[in-house]
Amino acid sequence: MTGTVYKSTGSWYTVKTEDAQTYDCRIKGKFRIRGIRSTNPVAVGDVVDFEPETGVEGNTGIITHIHDRKNYIVRKSVNLSRQKHIIASNIDQVFLLVTLKNPVTLTTFIDRFLVTAEAYDIRAILLFNKSDQYDREEFLEVKYLADMYRNIGYECLGVSALTGKNTDRLKAYMKDKVSVFSGHSGVGKSTLINAVEPGLGLKTAEISEQHRQGQHTTTFAEMFDLSFGARIIDTPGIKGFGIIDMEKEELGDYFPEFFALKSGCRFNNCLHVEEPHCAVKQALEDGEISWSRYKSYLQILEGEEENYRTDNYGEE
Repeated sequence: MTGTVYKSTGSWYTVKTEDAQTYDCRIKGKFRIRGIRSTNPVAVGDVVDFEPETGVEGNTGIITHIHDRKNYIVRKSVNLSRQKHIIASNIDQVFLLVTLKNPVTLTTFIDRFLVTAEAYDIRAILLFNKSDQYDREEFLEVKYLADMYRNIGYECLGVSALTGKNTDRLKAYMKDKVSVFSGHSGVGKSTLINAVEPGLGLKTAEISEQHRQGQHTTTFAEMFDLSFGARIIDTPGIKGFGIIDMEKEELGDYFPEFFALKSGCRFNNCLHVEEPHCAVKQALEDGEISWSRYKSYLQILEGEEENYRTDNYGEE
């Protein structure tokens, strides 16, 4: 039988068939390690073949094959730095929820996420959430950030689960597509999904007053069918977003504004750091490229993993 993985709990996978039957499936031990360098060989969104188990109470099965993935989005495994954890696969677009406070989403985190989406050929849309909480100065900062990313070519949308701002536009983006909602814990992923689909009733939690960051309410990734013809994958909150499987020479290609200038560099393998006659550095000096984006590029290029969590928004 063939179905789509709707939920992963690490050892068990909820698989839904085309006729909406669900099976609790697992994989055999050998299958778990054969040629797959990830902590979770089966991910939400995977299309799999499985064999129903006979003589067992309930709908259970053994996954025997994973179909080729159209795409997937990953992060570094928390405990195994050289391995990846596949967040979701076979998706049409990813929404990154961004908040200025409670918790803070830094541009370095946004840029790492966008680079990963570019590398895996996934459309990324930035949702600036909790717009109802911002004063005028904070609103102007959101506008500055949104304008910066729009100029690069990314779609940005200001939303509020509390007031319902732009939820209709968000639903229009999502219709007939498989979407992933991602971002730090506490940015309001589950609350926003509940606003888009009130009957879903995803669990939400308040921001920790002591640490001003979100509590993990989503433990495992899970896909949901929505009433307006959309599917959505809710993911656990992400603290850090390590870049993997990427050569230094190709990193600049995943910054669209850098890639657009690449042909103007003297050297075709230019890293845009110390090389002479670099079109990217010239554009940076001319104010045509954001300093915050260039700083993110340098941090990724130099392999920095932790500093971006505590860095400032500043343009330099």
